[in-house]
Amino acid sequence: MMYYSYILKSEKDGKFYYGSTQNIEERLKKHNKGDVKSTKNRRPLKLHFIEQHESRSLAFKREQFYKSIDGYIFLKKQEII
Repeated sequence: MMYYSYILKSEKDGKFYYGSTQNIEERLKKHNKGDVKSTKNRRPLKLHFIEQHESRSLAFKREQFYKSIDGYIFLKKQEII
């Protein structure tokens, strides 16, 4: 079983959302359907970046890294965001 950390980009406001999940296709559908409170008013969203992990904890740690200052700097240097 694989897990994913991901970055979505809002087509409405151009901002990014960072998350992790086991099923990326279903999670993206939920975001775009309006079932996720934090992205409900930022739809539509597109998958901007994804990483695959072997455990839920690794995917969650990576999501938390994206949300940190060091993660932001890393994502900018890698030209991911």
